[in-house]
Amino acid sequence: MRTELGVVHRAHLFHIGGAPTIDGAREHLVSIPDGALAVGPDGRIAYSGLFAELPAAQSRWRIEDHRGGFILPGFVDTHIHFPQTYATDSYGGGQLLEWLENCIFPAEARYRDPAFAHRAAVDFCRRRITAGTTAAMVFGSAFPDAQDALFTETERFGLRMVSGRGIQTIGSAGAADLVTDIDTAIELCAAEIDRWHGRDLVDVAVVPRFSLSVTPDTFVALGELYDDVRGRGVYFHSHLNENARPGTGEVDATRAAYGTDTYLDTYDGRFLPGSARGGASLLGRRSILAHAVHCTDAELARIAQTGTSIAHCPTSQLFLGSGTMPWRRTVAAGVTVALGTDVGAGDEWLIPQVASDCFGVHMSEPGDAGVSLHPAELLFTATLAGARALDRENTFGNLDVGKDADFVVIDPQRWEPLAATLEFGIRADDTETATAQTLFALIMGLREPAIAEVFVKGRRVTA
Repeated sequence: MRTELGVVHRAHLFHIGGAPTIDGAREHLVSIPDGALAVGPDGRIAYSGLFAELPAAQSRWRIEDHRGGFILPGFVDTHIHFPQTYATDSYGGGQLLEWLENCIFPAEARYRDPAFAHRAAVDFCRRRITAGTTAAMVFGSAFPDAQDALFTETERFGLRMVSGRGIQTIGSAGAADLVTDIDTAIELCAAEIDRWHGRDLVDVAVVPRFSLSVTPDTFVALGELYDDVRGRGVYFHSHLNENARPGTGEVDATRAAYGTDTYLDTYDGRFLPGSARGGASLLGRRSILAHAVHCTDAELARIAQTGTSIAHCPTSQLFLGSGTMPWRRTVAAGVTVALGTDVGAGDEWLIPQVASDCFGVHMSEPGDAGVSLHPAELLFTATLAGARALDRENTFGNLDVGKDADFVVIDPQRWEPLAATLEFGIRADDTETATAQTLFALIMGLREPAIAEVFVKGRRVTA
């Protein structure tokens, strides 16, 4: 009987090995210029190391030679909006709340048309593949048909995803098409969980848009629902402390609407005036809060204590003038920080370009707050940190043996500026610095054309 064999991919391997925190990323950076990634027929990594030391068991496998190129773990996007697929670079004449009213609510309302939503689902998946995003936390549409199309196409393309319908139980006239009553919101969420959660590649999250889109009574119902499904591994996802314009911005408006001490309290079951407890907390290991630009020290401590993660979206924060998440203070609190594109406020689908913005904004923080992030830290936030935020670090996020083979193959020759930078850029004499310089150039200079192949669980996915 013929034994099915695997495939060996030969290239320069870059990843963050093991399970470090952000502070240990540079010590765990793995760089193997002539590396081999052996993927078994089960889609898992059987060997990751020097090609010259390929074990005999894998030496008989078919070799795909990508020399001159690189293999990185698949990128993980921890905050992206499906119903904003076509809403990037939308001019709204203001910051977050104006942009939502003038651009986003009308754009998302178009998804009530099932044919339009299906086309958007296909395009959304194709853009993810082109950008090498193998796993994502996706803020979903308010419309069940649109969500079904998203889950169906995600599975058909072979991508990983967590998503949940966007919940709004109150809103302006411009958001009317997106608003449901509380009972309907809970009913639709429960049905989505029962239909789609816990499948091979997709899972479901409970996703209120943000606290201004719901009411205390909604939070009571969401807490009860989440208490019922948390044990099944259902996720929670929303926005936090994005825009702090004095008086009229999201943070002040939220605290005024609820009468709470902090914005985070509304997600922590303390959504009654004075931050009195009114229901169950929505925070935890499978909870991801986007932005967290303007958190207090107490909020960061609570986020860390509960194991909640932050989706850091610097590209979006630049676009909407939301400010800069304080890197040193946030990381020092012990919070897992992973990258998110925030498409469509983020007008960039490619996570390495979000990492590029991450480097720039934190280099520019004033005084002692400024930091020059090491390229290993950038790679960590783009890959392993995202897997950790999704509570799937044991499954994917790096190229360690035993994990699912989620990875991208980068061919610099497909994007001439990247190829030239890698070939002619100055490199230090010592290997450690030269390695960091090469990785930095690769992250900062990567564009979609250079992403030659994308794999999930060892299977090539194509757009």
